[in-house]
Amino acid sequence: MSRQPGVPHPRLPLPEGKPEDLKAFQQWLGDAIPMVSALGINSMTRHDDTLTWQLALLPTLNDKGTGFGGALSAQTTLQGWCWVTLWLRERGIAQDVVVAEASQRFLAPVTGDYRLACTPSEPQGPDQLASALSERGKGRLSLTHQLYCGDVLCLEANGHYAVLPSR
Repeated sequence: MSRQPGVPHPRLPLPEGKPEDLKAFQQWLGDAIPMVSALGINSMTRHDDTLTWQLALLPTLNDKGTGFGGALSAQTTLQGWCWVTLWLRERGIAQDVVVAEASQRFLAPVTGDYRLACTPSEPQGPDQLASALSERGKGRLSLTHQLYCGDVLCLEANGHYAVLPSR
């Protein structure tokens, strides 16, 4: 299916009480957001409140032979969107998620394949989001991302994501 501007991509059916099939989610994500195929995501895993991606450096190379900051920023933004979307899906909620604000700190060059981990910025954040959704039908959540190349922390990012009211 070819994407068209202004036409939403069909939602992936909710997992209906089963664990999310992250391979199917990643396939859907690539169909829904065409640039995903160019971001080098090899795999996604979830454990507790952490979403971790393994990524290849080659698709994001810059002119210096290291990770291109714009691509790394896009990856953190997308990963946060995925974290919130997967959290909602796990609870049987089909609402739209958008990034409201994002920032990055580049600490060291990314020189090889890497991993990107995303967690709530505050431990109580998911509970607060659940309360806001219950009370107002919308809410926000702050997430923190850490990008490691081997044992070296290369990037820290923060994102604030909004769950929009149901249409």
